[in-house]
Amino acid sequence: MKLKCVIVDDELMARLSLERLCEKREELEILGIFDQPTECLNFLRQHAIDLLFLDVEMPGLNGLELLDQLSYMPSVILTTSKTEYAYDAYQYQVTDYIKKPISLPRFMQAVDKVVEKRGNFKPAVSVAPAKENDVNEIYVKTEGRYIRIVYDNILYIENVGDYVKIRTLTGSHIVYATMKNLEEKLNTKYFFRVHRSFIINLSKIVDIEESNLVIADKVIPISRANKPELLEKLNIL
Repeated sequence: MKLKCVIVDDELMARLSLERLCEKREELEILGIFDQPTECLNFLRQHAIDLLFLDVEMPGLNGLELLDQLSYMPSVILTTSKTEYAYDAYQYQVTDYIKKPISLPRFMQAVDKVVEKRGNFKPAVSVAPAKENDVNEIYVKTEGRYIRIVYDNILYIENVGDYVKIRTLTGSHIVYATMKNLEEKLNTKYFFRVHRSFIINLSKIVDIEESNLVIADKVIPISRANKPELLEKLNIL
């Protein structure tokens, strides 16, 4: 199965270069090439992809702001002419960060990381997709056994690289899975993805202020794109 990828860069030569490089990897299938990040965002809201080649500095909406507005997180390879975004790349947990101009060996190295990550992935959560009003628990596989976690015991779920951390009232469980996989299985009556790296239990919110909320002792960011929907789900006077 090929990795579905998208290229977004406001520079014509950069787009052409990435397109030619992608053609050298049989694992990659280009679904779209965009010079406007807003057009790319609209496309990504309607099509699921595996890999995003993303320029950082673009007019209107920069690459990192585009990531903030995604409802799921594909593998991301950031491409930029500057090195100052390396820390941001780490914060966004992108798969790789390439400085332009992109050489063939460096491109191959970055794609190898994506292929290895995707190829080794095995979902760790073993439940059927949630149906509204009929599921209130989830099972996670750790150390060869399945552990039952009742929804009411879950505080929040955090993305930590190739893993997710399920924080509960009594501790934490680290499982090899993706946020997208968990988001699809959890009952949306109880849970909501407030940020690319966090899914929260709506009943555990202590307070909300501007772009953050608090659950237990954890301050959790809220993306601008998701805040309106979050407020709609709450019983606000």
